[in-house]
Amino acid sequence: MTYYASFIIFAVIAYFIATDESIAAAFYYVTRIVKNKYLIFQWWLIHNPKTPWARYSMWKRSNKLAKELMKELESKNK
Repeated sequence: MTYYASFIIFAVIAYFIATDESIAAAFYYVTRIVKNKYLIFQWWLIHNPKTPWARYSMWKRSNKLAKELMKELESKNK
């Protein structure tokens, strides 16, 4: 029963999008806004220093740079 109700709602929305140009434009802009909000949240989640992923990537990058600098320092001291 709920499948029919959701299908009818979807069909009515699709009909209005297909027939009315202003509703189609509004649907297009709303989907673009939602996509941009998702991309902003994704960027924030990856690059925010308080998230575990960002801490791990900064630690990994710093550790790699420290090892490279130690190798360079040891090669100059020889």
